[in-house]
Amino acid sequence: MEIQKLKRIGSGYGALPGRRPDQLSWRSASPSGAGSVPGMTLDADLSSLLAGKNFAAFTTLMADGRPQTQIMWIGDDGEHLLINTEIHRQKFKNAQRDPRVTVTVFSAENAYQYVEARGTVVGTVGGDEARSHIDVLAKKYMGVDDYPNPIQSERVILKIAIDKIHKNGY
Repeated sequence: MEIQKLKRIGSGYGALPGRRPDQLSWRSASPSGAGSVPGMTLDADLSSLLAGKNFAAFTTLMADGRPQTQIMWIGDDGEHLLINTEIHRQKFKNAQRDPRVTVTVFSAENAYQYVEARGTVVGTVGGDEARSHIDVLAKKYMGVDDYPNPIQSERVILKIAIDKIHKNGY
């Protein structure tokens, strides 16, 4: 099976017929387009999605290079995207081995409105802070004070610095 390279159309890649080119766009989070700017604040549209009860598709790379994606709860600290997981899970092992990740946060009201953030896991936070953070996410997404699912290993927060974003529907 041959994979065709997408042509650049307007300011985006693979624009759909009837779509304005400005509705699909990539931009770098840093002036050079590589890495993230220390202390950078999150994009306004992304911040708006993060404030709501919107889910994220979190993609890591398996050892053989194949992508692995899960639908996740998502948070932020004003500078980084925060994914809370457990240390025994494949997504954590993948991010430890290869910190390049993609997080796509999509609107619960309109799945065609989303912000995709490509970035790098730049740190982890464990212990009581990670345990408290999953409770905060449980309150946001489930309306309960305490995360109700059993914890099988140890909670950990993946801190993701954004390198590039892609928006659709803005």
